[in-house]
Amino acid sequence: MSLHATRAKLGCLLFAFALFSGCRQSVAPSPAQQKSFPVRGVIVSTDASRGEVLLNHEAIPGFMEAMEMPYRLKDPGILGELHAGDRITAVLLVDQVDGENRNPRLDQIVIIAQARPDYKPAVQYHVPQPGDVVPDFQLLNQSNQHIHLDQFRGRVLLLTFIYTRCPLDDFCPRMNRNFAGIDKMLSANPSLYKQTHLLSISFDPAYDTPAVLRNYGGVYTGRYTKENFAHWDFAAPSATELPRMEQFFDLGVTPGENNTMNHSLSTVLVDKAGKVVAFYHGNDWDPAAVVSQINEAAAHS
Repeated sequence: MSLHATRAKLGCLLFAFALFSGCRQSVAPSPAQQKSFPVRGVIVSTDASRGEVLLNHEAIPGFMEAMEMPYRLKDPGILGELHAGDRITAVLLVDQVDGENRNPRLDQIVIIAQARPDYKPAVQYHVPQPGDVVPDFQLLNQSNQHIHLDQFRGRVLLLTFIYTRCPLDDFCPRMNRNFAGIDKMLSANPSLYKQTHLLSISFDPAYDTPAVLRNYGGVYTGRYTKENFAHWDFAAPSATELPRMEQFFDLGVTPGENNTMNHSLSTVLVDKAGKVVAFYHGNDWDPAAVVSQINEAAAHS
C-alpha cells in the first residue's frame, strides 16, 4: 500500500504506533519471532542512500525512552514522500534472535502533521562527508590537559561521542567496548599503532570532569589507575564549544529524565590530514571493518 493510500485510509488516526533496535540478518524470521512497538515522532532528516530516516521519537513504552535515532524503512519506496519536520506515527518491527532485538525497521508510516512549506530547522546539522576538513575543536582531557583536534594531524584519528552516565548498554557502553576492541587490534601492529589515536568525546562537560573521565576511561582500557592514555583520550569540550561539535558531527542531544540525555550516535574516522574518511552514525558498525579502514587510511594519507 502506498503512503498516499495509507493516509487516505488512516487520515484521522492520531495515536502512535512504534518500534526499534538491532542488527541485520539474512534469514527472515517467522511472525512469531517478530515484535512490534508503536512509535510517534518527528522526522529530522531523510537518507535516500540508506533508505532510512533520522527520527526524534517519543518514549516507546516497554522498550526505549525518547531518543533521536536513525531507522531503516521496511518500504524505502515511500522515502520521497517524507520530509524533515513531518510528524509521523509508525510501527517499529524488530526480529527476536537469541533473545536480542535485531533488524529494526519502520512500517505502516502515517504522516499526521506535515512540515510547513517554509519549515527550516532552528539548527542546521552537518552530516560528515569524506573529504570534509574537521575544525580544530578544543577539549579538556582526562589528564586536565587542553587538547585540540589539529594536534592529531599526522595520525589517523577515530573519534566518537559518549557520556559517562549513559544507562543504555547499546549506546555509549557499546561504543566504548568497540573502541576497546579496536585499540587491542591496533596494538597488535606496533607500526600502525603509532600512526593512530582514539578519542572519546563527552557531550556532558558539566558532569564529565577530567577526574570522572579518567576513572571511566581506565575501566574501558582495562588498565584502571595504571592507564596513561597515550593512545586513547577521553575528553570534553567546553559548554560553548559543544554545540558547534554537535552540529558538525551530526550529533543530536536533548535532556532526558533523571540526569540522562537522549542522544544519537556519531563516530568519525579522520585521516592524517584532518579530513573525514568515514562517518558511522549508528551502533551497528563492525570494529574489525573499521580497523581495516584505519589501516587503509594510514597507508594512503
